[in-house]
Amino acid sequence: MGKKLLLLWFVLNFILIHGPNVEALTRTREEYEKAGEVVWERNTTEKLVAITFDDGPHGVFTPKILDLLAKYDAKATFFVTGKNALLYPEIIKRQDSEGHEIGNHTFHHISSKHMNSSQLSMELDKTNEAIEKIIGKKPTLYRPVEGVYNDIIIHTARKKGFMVIMWSWDQDALDWLNPQSSKIVQHVKKGLSPGDIIILHDWNNSSSSSTVKAMEPILELLTENGYKCVTISELLYRTNRPLPPLLDPIPALPLNQ
Repeated sequence: MGKKLLLLWFVLNFILIHGPNVEALTRTREEYEKAGEVVWERNTTEKLVAITFDDGPHGVFTPKILDLLAKYDAKATFFVTGKNALLYPEIIKRQDSEGHEIGNHTFHHISSKHMNSSQLSMELDKTNEAIEKIIGKKPTLYRPVEGVYNDIIIHTARKKGFMVIMWSWDQDALDWLNPQSSKIVQHVKKGLSPGDIIILHDWNNSSSSSTVKAMEPILELLTENGYKCVTISELLYRTNRPLPPLLDPIPALPLNQ
């Protein structure tokens, strides 16, 4: 009995001391996909792609991106931070009113790698509360900061009703580094295939955005090759993927659109 109490004392103290810094179990991509817990891309022959933007909204760059999306009748998913949403509520309203989707990218954009479940829960809740305050509904899609995933991150998000959305591994142009816009376009072109989830960023610390400059060539490329830009939820719906329970159902669309 004494040994059991000693062991319990050791375990509890280890958790208290190391808490969020304990390395969480990380399974393979295939295991998470098979369990239906994370989405990286969709397997389809239909020419659908989902363009996603992280870290915004930005007061200058995001409206320019929205203008271009409207010009090409393209829909996108914006994984926003709660703090930026509160800074630019009118942009969030515009994204929603123009048929784009808004996802949760935590409140402070802190890497989830060393968070425990309660810390991540607070970040997710605070962001959802901010977005609900602006547009009257909560996101049910979540993208981990820096694309970091493990059992704590995924299980915490799933318990709160989120679908965890990553991106196609060949569709990350590292645009947050603000490379030449032509490099971003070429990266998208090189890896392009039906069912892709493309990751871009509508916020950075620079005074200019290569992503904004790359958007029109990317949208022209997709249009010329017969691709339709849809939200994540529409991509999931049209490829027979169950949606999160809180997500409003999307009406069926003709497959030739």
